[in-house]
Amino acid sequence: MRDKLSWNVFRQTGSVETYLLMKELESQDQHSQEQFASSPEPISTDDLNP
Repeated sequence: MRDKLSWNVFRQTGSVETYLLMKELESQDQHSQEQFASSPEPISTDDLNP
């Protein structure tokens, strides 16, 4: 959603700073998705009790 907001602000204003912000947000989202995909599954406390 925030990428759409940034894009709409860029379209209306033509602000280069807004475009760069939009690209930074896209990069952060992609990085977060990659980290989430590569993170191991959490250990449940049930797994710790014999």
